Amino acid sequence: MSRIPVEKVLPLDDLMALRAGWAVAGKRVVWTNGCFDLLHVGHIRSFQEAKSLGDILVVGLNSDRSVSSIKGPLRPVVCEEDRAELVAALQAVDYVTIFDEPDPVRVISLLRPDVHCKGADYADGRRPVPEREVVEGYGGEIRFLPLHEGRSTTGLIGRIAAAYVGDVCK
Repeated sequence: MSRIPVEKVLPLDDLMALRAGWAVAGKRVVWTNGCFDLLHVGHIRSFQEAKSLGDILVVGLNSDRSVSSIKGPLRPVVCEEDRAELVAALQAVDYVTIFDEPDPVRVISLLRPDVHCKGADYADGRRPVPEREVVEGYGGEIRFLPLHEGRSTTGLIGRIAAAYVGDVCK
């Protein structure tokens, strides 16, 4: 039985070594990050859109501890190893790295991607982009990816819970 290419899931140190080679080769590196708990079509579309902005797409994945601190004690639903393997299996994704902080500022400051992608919900400036100063400081750019209406992990969990509760109450 064929397994997902786990060699696409790398620690930051290994990615940084690869990054040096990509820079020499003139490869444009794109970064996006998130929890990606219960992968859905909105995630897939965002990865494809991010990949179209460069040559190498690196996805930063919040660790289980980080997801719990952001989303609450009942999350993640899927453990970090499984989430990383799922994301790595996608054609648009070149590499995945897991990070433990609630935001990717430290990782981005070390990897220095050419393009940092955020969801369009950050574009209007009402939500802070903690990575902005770091990315713009080294000459990178921030791009906002369109949101995909009705596609969210929180919404998906809500629909699953409602369906389950509905079955139990019948």
